[in-house]
Order: sequence, then structure tokens, then C-alpha cells
Amino acid sequence: MRVIFLKDVKGKGKKGEVKNVSDGYARNYLLKNNVAQEATPGNLKALEAQKRKMEQEEQEEKEEAMDLKDKLAELTVELKAKSGDGGRLFGSITSKQIAEALKKDYGYKIDKRKIELDQPIRALGYTTVPVKLHPEVSGSIKVHVTEK
Repeated sequence: MRVIFLKDVKGKGKKGEVKNVSDGYARNYLLKNNVAQEATPGNLKALEAQKRKMEQEEQEEKEEAMDLKDKLAELTVELKAKSGDGGRLFGSITSKQIAEALKKDYGYKIDKRKIELDQPIRALGYTTVPVKLHPEVSGSIKVHVTEK
């Protein structure tokens, strides 16, 4: 029997896949537990429409990420911190502080985990910080650390 998987089933198939499985397995487990549905022409058309919609949404997300990348490239995030001799900070500037400053000053809500800061910033001055906006789109933010 051909079925369309509605959820991932370990060892059998992933969500959205169309596969042939034995009739007993399909009737007694997959269909009974709403893990899959029978692959009728109507269900296959619905699956295709759903895939097209997902692709369109994915494309829109990517375009939004590209726009955000361009906007972030023009920004400079200003942060103040206490420093000692030679421009070394007493503490450090973390991705969380950068994300909070972006939200407060410019209104862009970016998750701190998306800001790819290898090590916290420990010196005064300008630093370019990479940001992962989408699996295929990366941007950067200029961070300017000044003395309090």
C-alpha cells in the first residue's frame, strides 16, 4: 500500500515522503496512529500544494534575511564598558549584550545564538561580528566599544 508519511517514522520514512509499505503495517500501525495517510490522488495533490507553499515560504524567509543582512551591514552598534590601561576591558562584551543593544537601539530582534562571536570582545574599538541570519545567508555587524 502506498502511504504519505505525516510524521517521521524511524527506519521507514520522513514526513512528506510517499512510500510503499506492507498492507498490514499500514492499516494496523501507520493509519491507526495517524502517522501516515493513504496515497490517494486527492491526498497526493494536497501534498504537492503543501510542498509548493513551503517552498514559497522558505523563499520569502530567505529574501527577508537578505534584506536584514543589508540593513545590518550599515549599522554600528555602540556599547560602553569600563576599561583599564591599554584599552583592555575589565569585563567583556558578549553576544547577548550585542543582541540586546540591537533590539533596544534599532528594534531588530536577533537571537544571541545567531551572533557568531568566537570569543567575547575584550578590547576597545571597532569589531566586525558575523551573524547567521538564515542557513544560506550570513551578514555582519560593526560593534564599537567605547569607554564609560
